[in-house]
Amino acid sequence: MNNDKHKAVQALKTARGQIDGIIKMIEDERYCIDISNQIFAASSLLKKANLEILKQHMNHCVLEAVDHGNGSEKINEITLILSKILDK
Repeated sequence: MNNDKHKAVQALKTARGQIDGIIKMIEDERYCIDISNQIFAASSLLKKANLEILKQHMNHCVLEAVDHGNGSEKINEITLILSKILDK
């Protein structure tokens, strides 16, 4: 596993732990603002993991496709993902 994927896995594992904690906070009827802050933290980790995966994809899959003369499809994939990220 390369470094980008490793970072993504670590962020996802941390987010999973946070989500479990958030569920417990809700079940324990903790203060709503505290729960919301934890949801933002977990969301940030998911975004970080997504960035690492996309970075790995561009550094490997996209570059390889460009080297073989068929990068258009990969660039279109990245554009579609970016439009989702940017909510456009």
